[in-house]
Amino acid sequence: MALSSPQLRRFLLNHRGYCNYELNNKATKNTVAVKGGGGRCCSAIAIDAPSSLTGVSSIRWGSSLVQGVREEMEDDVIIVRSEDLAGFSYAAVFDGHAGFSSVKFLRNELYKECVAALQGGLLLREKGFDTVKKALEEAFESADMKLLNWLETSAEERDSGSTATVILIGDDTLFISHVGDSCVVLSRSGKAEVLTSSHRPYGSNKASLEEIRRIREAGGWISNGRICGDIAVSRAFGDVRFKTRKNEMLEKGVEEGRWSQKFISRIQFTGDLVTACPDVSQVALESDAECVILASDGLWDYVNSSDAVDFVRNQLREHGDVQRACEALAQTALERGSQDNISIVVADLGRTDWASVPLRQQNLVYELAQALATIGAVSIGIWMTSQLNL
Repeated sequence: MALSSPQLRRFLLNHRGYCNYELNNKATKNTVAVKGGGGRCCSAIAIDAPSSLTGVSSIRWGSSLVQGVREEMEDDVIIVRSEDLAGFSYAAVFDGHAGFSSVKFLRNELYKECVAALQGGLLLREKGFDTVKKALEEAFESADMKLLNWLETSAEERDSGSTATVILIGDDTLFISHVGDSCVVLSRSGKAEVLTSSHRPYGSNKASLEEIRRIREAGGWISNGRICGDIAVSRAFGDVRFKTRKNEMLEKGVEEGRWSQKFISRIQFTGDLVTACPDVSQVALESDAECVILASDGLWDYVNSSDAVDFVRNQLREHGDVQRACEALAQTALERGSQDNISIVVADLGRTDWASVPLRQQNLVYELAQALATIGAVSIGIWMTSQLNL
């Protein structure tokens, strides 16, 4: 039985100790947004669904927000089950920086822009991938323009920005629209498929090299793995200093002694250094598709995709509770040393008899080796980038 409005409000009141919940009836009658920052650990679920947390085609949702040791919570998640997208469910993870303002703006506006651009889900059902891709690109661009205008007129946290990764799940199709360094992983018969690439200005992989090239062609530079020595993500919403106020950013750098007037006299910008143009992809959800994990880098920098899939599968095999599995996964990242905000969404696609899934044993030695290899790869990528700038 779906939760009625009085039931929903009682649920929210009973869970205020975790974080601040905000019901947004303007975007959709079935939306629940959860704001991080109200405590060390926050959790969200799809409220307007049967008690088993089912959604489209028996999808069961879980989500978790963990502040970690950070002074502020700048992450957020939103899960929407409504009639606005022709039967598709919408979920997004936002990873903010320099404040929460951009995330606060996007958690409502980006959904509305997507609904409008996709013509209420009509394009998802009836049109091809190229049409959907163009619509999602337009939605992200429009949301970013509105955010930039809002930040320009807002005295609070004008320099804030946020990554955003959106998933749209239908009966047999998954669409992803991705900006930043969060990641989407699909479990197919227990095997992890990484469906996104991180937008970072360092590293030797194809995605990173393309980002570095784009930034340099726009007139920017990379220092210590950061754009202009400042930000370590190359695609994001907001961040006015890398878009509409680039010259002001240069002058401020001179005032702060980060570079000289002679240096900036040679700089000629030809485009935005940080962009909100998304990578859009479509994935077929066949009978072997089990669950989708969408999370910020606070998880993935400490738990690799295979480990995350094994962990969630073992949790669902043990008790079948997606919400508990999601919260336990966030706790695992903390136990492995994550000091970042952690935001996670897990979608159980409802096709797997979890009780019959064999238990996966995790290799602690292998996990340690993987963690050391990740740290080494990041360090080498930053070193290579710094050498290219010499």
